[in-house]
Amino acid sequence: MGWTFKVHGGIATALGTMLLVLAALTWLPGTLPMSGSRWLLAVIVVLLFPIFISALVRMFLARADRHSAWLAFRCLPGKAQTGLAALALSGIVMTVLSAAGEQNLQAAEAKDGRYFAYDTTPNARGTVEITRSQYQAVLEADQRGMFAIPGLLFIGAAYAVLTAGELRRADRGSMASRPVRVPAVTAAGSRRRRPAARRRQ
Repeated sequence: MGWTFKVHGGIATALGTMLLVLAALTWLPGTLPMSGSRWLLAVIVVLLFPIFISALVRMFLARADRHSAWLAFRCLPGKAQTGLAALALSGIVMTVLSAAGEQNLQAAEAKDGRYFAYDTTPNARGTVEITRSQYQAVLEADQRGMFAIPGLLFIGAAYAVLTAGELRRADRGSMASRPVRVPAVTAAGSRRRRPAARRRQ
């Protein structure tokens, strides 16, 4: 695997792991500092877009189907396979739990000692006033989704990059497993030749 694939996959894995850890910390009491800042979301988007898109491009250029992608993934070290699988599974679980915990409320905010959130219930969409406990729950769910979804996308980018990088090795392994036909040779070491057809008289 080339060093650019390793660097690309390593950066995506590190960023994805960091975001998933932050998403897990939202279950602790209180809210994370600076988690509601707009600049933090902007930084995540700015980093995610080029890393994820370039990973998809590399996967496309590798022309990998499901079988070859699986062979390439199996070429990775065992720890890398286990780590990526565990991170992807944890990201999926946190994303599902985050979506289930919002209960049609999102974008919580506090104004003049009162708490509001946007209700996405069909036929009743709009801003509604909520209690402080609901405000804390919605805010934590929003933070969890803000970290878990990009984290899962970073892990997906790491999988795509590392798989594309190992695709050649997987191809070589599949070619080596195929039987090789060896031409028959005579005792003198020369290849046997078919007798030439007799010329018509």
